[in-house]
Amino acid sequence: MTLKATRIFTKLLSPSSHPLSVRPASSLLTRQMSTEAENVATRLKNLGLLRTQGLIAGKWVDAHDKKTIKVFNPATGEVIVDVACMGQKETNDAISSAYDAYSSWSKLTATERSRYLRKWYDLLIAHKEELGQLITLEQGKPLKEALGEVSYGAGFIEFAAEEAKRIYGDIIPATLADRRLFVLKQPVGVVGAIAPWNFPLAMITRKVGPALACGCTVVIKPSELTPLTALAAAELALQAGIPPGVVNVVMGNAPDIGDALLASTQVRKITFTGSTAVGKKLMAGAAGTVKRISLELGGNAPCIVFDDADLDVAVKGALAAKFRNSGQTCVCANRVLVQEGIYEKFANAFSKAVQNLQVGDGFTEGVAQGPLINEAAVQKVESFVQDAISKGAKVLLGGKRHSLGMTFYEPTVISDVKSEMLLSREEVFGPVAPILPFKTEDEAILLANDTNAGLAAYVFTNSIQRSWRVSEALEYGLVGINEGVISTEVAPFGGVKQSGLGREGSKYGMDEYLEIKYVCLGNMNSN
Repeated sequence: MTLKATRIFTKLLSPSSHPLSVRPASSLLTRQMSTEAENVATRLKNLGLLRTQGLIAGKWVDAHDKKTIKVFNPATGEVIVDVACMGQKETNDAISSAYDAYSSWSKLTATERSRYLRKWYDLLIAHKEELGQLITLEQGKPLKEALGEVSYGAGFIEFAAEEAKRIYGDIIPATLADRRLFVLKQPVGVVGAIAPWNFPLAMITRKVGPALACGCTVVIKPSELTPLTALAAAELALQAGIPPGVVNVVMGNAPDIGDALLASTQVRKITFTGSTAVGKKLMAGAAGTVKRISLELGGNAPCIVFDDADLDVAVKGALAAKFRNSGQTCVCANRVLVQEGIYEKFANAFSKAVQNLQVGDGFTEGVAQGPLINEAAVQKVESFVQDAISKGAKVLLGGKRHSLGMTFYEPTVISDVKSEMLLSREEVFGPVAPILPFKTEDEAILLANDTNAGLAAYVFTNSIQRSWRVSEALEYGLVGINEGVISTEVAPFGGVKQSGLGREGSKYGMDEYLEIKYVCLGNMNSN
């Protein structure tokens, strides 16, 4: 295939870059949300954190043809700001900048790189409130969740700063007396980091932190839907003293940027978080220059509730696993499998808990669910729900757009879901919880594994023996036992099957940015 196959980037990463035919919210509510958003944008601009240009070689630059794209507030549909719409030329400039900076950055001591990263972490935490507000502004998640993402995202930089000093090689006992055998770990080189819109800070720091710690330089491509958080983080990287060219950011024309990253022989690694379809195209495109590649792709997470589970724990865990970020995460529970003996009790308790979720603008106190990212996302959710209803499923709660209008959707619970429905087969990426009954442990495992995805799974049981059996049998990279939110910078994150390649976070994630070199010293017995 040609590199132009990556031109599906835009449609697959974000079916619509702006709301289309959205239902308006009430005029009073819209004015209130608009005023708050304007105040936040003004404060961020005054602090120098509302950037609209790309970052290349340490300088903020416009697109060479001066083109721009609009960044929208999904809660109101209003334009936050216009940002540079970059493409192949700017990406090639960013690659050259990263390549030039690599020779000096990779030669710094681990301690020196660690200090830079620590300064960056300190600045991220110092600006936690502002970054959280920016995430809510452009992505829509509730401010409390956004602040949590800042802490989570900054944690990857802190961990990388610490782990930079622990990249060890090895000495191998030689098979011949006159030889000495060594293993060195060296940085891969220039990294192209392609990030999604659902975690606009954390999905970048999870890649960039370990890359920089290992001695790599980076070209970041944030989602065109949420570039502002990435640009703010890059501004803080500059303030931390990270040298020009080590961190570069280009955004805009996703297909052109992707083509340039894939075609360049100077880019030695691609790391991507996004859809499985785009991940497959990246794998094919990376073959042309035989790049290293890490992929964190889509999921179809089962949440398995056994008869012996603590009902309150199961409801709380399933609620968190499903409705965090309005269901727009790759590890969200996509199917809730409930054993027959507890099915009715769980369905009733779970529905009651979901009914209590407050929907609204992310800046409003008490809101637990914000808008979906755009109109295309709402239409996808609607089509999945209609498919389920047409095949016999029953809506216990929600099942339609929220009265707030725009891209808000009611938190939804659906029962009598069957395996052949889209809700079971594909990732809904929205606030819809399908409940499926099962009889036995073996049946639950078969249902859970009956998918091409294999990212996250959740199990609720009070049996230690069962928790081990089921965890080992599940074909997933992550398993949460009696817990619905399990991601952390100190543990490896990644999937199996068509959910991706490689791991991010933890000491295992560092290896994704390192090459192993074997060195043999011969003639060591001579004087």
